[in-house]
Amino acid sequence: MSDIQSGQSTRGDALSKILRERIVIIDGAMGTTIRSYGLSEADMRGERFKDAKKDLKNNGDLYSLTQPDTIGDIHRRFLEAGADIIETNTFSATSIGQSEFFVDDPREHGGRKDSAFYQKIVEDKFLNDLAWEINEQSAKQCRLWADRVANKTGRPRFVAGAVGPLTVSLSNSPDADDAGFRVCTFDQVKAAYANQVRALIAGGSDLLLVETIFDSLNAKAALVAIQEVFEQDKKILPIIISAAVGRGGETMISAQTAEAFWNAVKHVKPIAVGLNCSLGPDLMRPFLAELGEKSDVAISCYPNAGLPNPLSPTGFDLQPADMGRFLGEFASSGLLNIAGGCCGNTPDHIAAELARISAAGFDGTTVTFVNYTAELPYFAEEVLPRLERAGLRAPAS
Repeated sequence: MSDIQSGQSTRGDALSKILRERIVIIDGAMGTTIRSYGLSEADMRGERFKDAKKDLKNNGDLYSLTQPDTIGDIHRRFLEAGADIIETNTFSATSIGQSEFFVDDPREHGGRKDSAFYQKIVEDKFLNDLAWEINEQSAKQCRLWADRVANKTGRPRFVAGAVGPLTVSLSNSPDADDAGFRVCTFDQVKAAYANQVRALIAGGSDLLLVETIFDSLNAKAALVAIQEVFEQDKKILPIIISAAVGRGGETMISAQTAEAFWNAVKHVKPIAVGLNCSLGPDLMRPFLAELGEKSDVAISCYPNAGLPNPLSPTGFDLQPADMGRFLGEFASSGLLNIAGGCCGNTPDHIAAELARISAAGFDGTTVTFVNYTAELPYFAEEVLPRLERAGLRAPAS
């Protein structure tokens, strides 16, 4: 076993142990926090991509290459806010995802995107090399800061290799006149994900996070890719699987209920399953409860900070104290084992969530989680300062 694999296995075991003891905190929204730095199109491009034909500012993953100090600072802030797990900045870091920014759209010239188009994409050396570099470098950036803060605090921190959704769907046709049409094939999506997964592992990820699942068939391709990489490369990491649901509790494209979603992925034996993005925490609550009832693993929850609001500084309604109140109630009600935030959640939101979650376990009682019972640690040294910064009162006891 290589040193990298040995270290990853050891950290994966450590995370499993912590999940049996307390609620684990995951970070917030990379995109939301990047926007707070006021970076321009020129900042995104840097010298390397100055001649790119398309706008790149919304290609957030590329910042890991052109603005690594900014991305590192964001990881530092989330870790100092109390995150146990930080995610790599790789939400769209596949050949398919990056093709949106570097390949001409045939629809603009009277053509269409189809499997022939995407076969060229998944075989494109530039796109595959770029995706690999983004994933590997982002994982290394996370690893650097996770280890740095862990050594400083004496508390282990973990790197989650983020595997996001795609701009294509295997379940639905984009052509209203041809319900059987698909823009790409299962094998093409799997190949794009396999390249991403290998790079995330090479960069030092402790676990893989298949997140914001709109289309369960896309997620299936990601999970098959992960399993094949594990088998071929003889490296196995823990997996967290997280879906995005609509107001009826169904995955947004493939329309699976929470129970159907769990039945579709449980064979992978994830370390946790959960919900993220989607709705605000209030609307997500009943579906999170249903998922907890049906599954037999840890439950993760990192919702958006409410619904979109263009007038809000973060683009979403809920402020740190609001998210803290919701996630604290979820913890007290035994709904989750991993808590954090998605769109609209800044480091201040994560700090407030940790403060409320921790406070819930320090009134002389024991918090009962979905699958584990444990007391929450770190109150005196870590929680009290965050309570004060979030404008919250500590429990009297």
